[in-house]
Order: sequence, then C-alpha cells, then structure tokens
Amino acid sequence: MFHLIFGLPWLLVVTRFIQPLPWILSVKVSLAILLLIGSQYLLFNRLSSGSVFSPEFPRVLVIAFNVVMGTVILLAFFQIALDLVSLVLLPFKGHFPRAPVGLRYAMGIVAFGMAALGVSQAIRVPPLKDIEIQIKGLPAAFDGYQMVQLTDLHISRLFSTGWAEKVVAKTNALNADLIVITGDLIDGNIQSRRGDIAPLANLKAKDGVYTIPGNHEYFFGYEDWMKYYEGLNMKTLANGHAIIERGGAKIVIAGVTDLSSSRTGAPPPDIAAALNGAPEIAPVILLDHQPKEAARNAAAGVAVQLSGHTHGGMVLGLKSLVARANNGLVSGFYQIGGMQLYVNNGTALWPGFAIRLGVPSELTRITLRRAG
Repeated sequence: MFHLIFGLPWLLVVTRFIQPLPWILSVKVSLAILLLIGSQYLLFNRLSSGSVFSPEFPRVLVIAFNVVMGTVILLAFFQIALDLVSLVLLPFKGHFPRAPVGLRYAMGIVAFGMAALGVSQAIRVPPLKDIEIQIKGLPAAFDGYQMVQLTDLHISRLFSTGWAEKVVAKTNALNADLIVITGDLIDGNIQSRRGDIAPLANLKAKDGVYTIPGNHEYFFGYEDWMKYYEGLNMKTLANGHAIIERGGAKIVIAGVTDLSSSRTGAPPPDIAAALNGAPEIAPVILLDHQPKEAARNAAAGVAVQLSGHTHGGMVLGLKSLVARANNGLVSGFYQIGGMQLYVNNGTALWPGFAIRLGVPSELTRITLRRAG
C-alpha cells in the first residue's frame, strides 16, 4: 500500500510535469526513472531490512532518497496547483492553458530546493527550546527544577552514532536535574542499532534518565529493547512510576506503555497501574508517547503529560491532517481538564519521511514552577 500511495505522485509528475518539457526522450526517461526510484524509497527500506521503518544502507543514500522523494511529492503538489489555476482560466482562454517552460523549470528548482532544505532541517541536531510549566501544589523544593525532554530520536542509519553523540553532549551540557525520553528511541533491531544507540548510555542527570516505549519499539521487539535500555543506564517506566525527592518533598514521574501494544499482545497502557502506590499529594508528571489519551490521564489526576509521536506535523499545512489521528493534539501546550499537556515536535523523526518545513525539531528544557 505504501508503494502504491507514493507511486501516484510520481505518475502525476511524469504525465503532467516531465512529459510536456521540451527535452529529448532519453533525458525525460532518465529523469522519470530517477524520480521513480526515489518515490519507492520505502520499498528499498523493506528490501534492505524487511521493514519500511528501518533503512539499512549508507546514511548519504538515506539522505538522497529523502530529498528525491520530497521533490516528487512537492512537484506533484505544485503541478496540482498549476492545473487548478489552468482550469480556472479555461473559460476565459477557450482552451487549457499551456504553462511556460520557464515556469516548469522554476517549479522543479523550488521543489528540489525545498526538499533539500526540509531534509537538512530534519537531520540537524535540534536547537534548544526552553519552556516553563506552572504546577499547582508543586512543592517549593521543586520550584525551578529542570528536566530535559527528548523524544522520537529514531536512532537509525539516518540518526546514527555521530548525531547521537552530539545530542548527548548538548543535553549533558544543560546539567538538568532529570532527563526523560518519551518513546520511539529506535528504528531497527538491537543487532543493527547497537553501535548507533550506544552514546545514549552517556546521558547524565542528577536524578537519572527515564524512558518509555513508543509505537516503534513494538515494531522491533518491545521486550528486548526495554531490557536493552536498562543496560544503557536508563530506567524504564512501563505502567509504573518513580518518586523524586528533595528534602522530604516529592514529585512523581510516571510512564505508560504505548497504544500500539494492542497489536502485539504486550501490556496495554494502564494509567491506574502506573499510579498505583504513588503518594496522593505529590504532583504527577506522566510520560505517554502518544497524546491522544490525554483526557483519560487528566481524569486520573495527572498534573502534566509529556508526549511526542506527532513530530509536530513536520510540514506547515499538515497540522490539521495529523490532528485527525491524534484527537486534535499535535504540537505545543494544551489544557486538558486540570492537566497540562505538552506535545513535543520531536528531537528527530522517522527516517522514512525525514522532512521538516516550518516545524522545527527541539531539544526541550522544561523548568517547573509553582503556580500562584
């Protein structure tokens, strides 16, 4: 299905964009073949690893595939827009207007440039984003407490060892009290990702590093990866919680499993189990990879939920589409009952569509404040 879906924009580009160009046939065919290969990037992922989610070929090739695939999609969008304008002009012209060759060249250059820019924005080490969260009942000892949220790292051939080392160095330089990773740490099995994920073992914070599974962990062996994370000096919260203390004052860091567990037979997300035994007066900060169950978590008494999964929509204009699959929760702050939800744009994103345009990645430092 993936391959058919991404083949349709290519077919449109070939018939409506390439075919009218005043080029010799061999050049048109060569360009069409190049774009066809790029449009079938996910098929090559499947051939390289058995999964569309894990490309197992050199990083430079993964980048090139994303640029070409992005160019195809953007060209198809531009061509549709051009044809719609032509339809509007049809009654006035008396015939379907033929677009100037210069306009087609401009469309191609802009599509390629935007795709290249989008990929470069996606694969960079994300800039620091500072946010504050005010919490009612936050103990005075935790006023100013700093957390770093990483999410959707998607450690892979695209976000590999060198990238991970830079993210770890930038995170550690913040000297945070706590580091939380809200799922989708990897794309690939342990054998393939062992070296790429190794730098995460060097993450350091006063109160440790906590993580939960995202949906991608279930694609590559949930139980094996959760055990492996523990060996990387991370504490996993799968329907459980930890208590952080400062001079007798407490906050609770809880985590639930991902909704994708229902397809694998693994434990489903259970907010009641995650909070079982937690001190009632301590504010709860919940790690939940997908934001869509925020109302359920708010009803359970959670003060703050930290999520990822959506990548912020990745491209301006896609937010409404992404919102449909996530109960309207895509990026930034939301007030859900008495709970604050923060949906992170992601530290990285899925290497199968690594493009960001107008929706930046983020390495997020969260400062907790007492609400007045």
